[in-house]
Amino acid sequence: MTENEQQVAGLLLAAGGGRRLGGRPKALLEHRGRPLVEHAVDVLRAAGCTRVHVVLGAAAAVVRERAELGDCVLVENPEWADGMGSSLRSGLDSLTGTKARAALVSLVDQPGIGAAAVSRVLAAYEDETSLASAAYDGVRGHPVLLGAAHWAGISATATGDRGARAYLKEHEDTITLVECADVAEPYDIDTTADLTHLE
Repeated sequence: MTENEQQVAGLLLAAGGGRRLGGRPKALLEHRGRPLVEHAVDVLRAAGCTRVHVVLGAAAAVVRERAELGDCVLVENPEWADGMGSSLRSGLDSLTGTKARAALVSLVDQPGIGAAAVSRVLAAYEDETSLASAAYDGVRGHPVLLGAAHWAGISATATGDRGARAYLKEHEDTITLVECADVAEPYDIDTTADLTHLE
């Protein structure tokens, strides 16, 4: 196990209620015969994250029941309806006090981003001051790697659906962009039309 794998925890945000999908929780959408949340956890593990925290929200009890999440740490965000910011805060809080020195944050509704892209971003980790992000033709996207030195600042600005966006914008000049367009497609599963991306 490399040092990166021990020091960087995977943080999967999987709390969304799928409002534009008629209220179908994104974690439970089916992809290749399994819930999307399982697929997303496998991607983080295949990329080299040995510790994976999964933030649940919408239908959390059903997700726990239906998805095989084995040795993941499951974090419930009671305020999931407030948007991604609250899930990111819950996830970072759950990592405080662990040995993790960075969080590799991915979103449950981006099945076009596989282990190849995630491991590239993981490789950008240097220490707890690291900030890195996948980029698609130069445009910043997910996953993002957030060193522990930034967690308090990110939590303070993560509101609504913004997640770490405000903080990253402020620290743009310190972010390592990792180009991933050749190995991944960063589409989101947000609307019924997007369901065609699922297999």
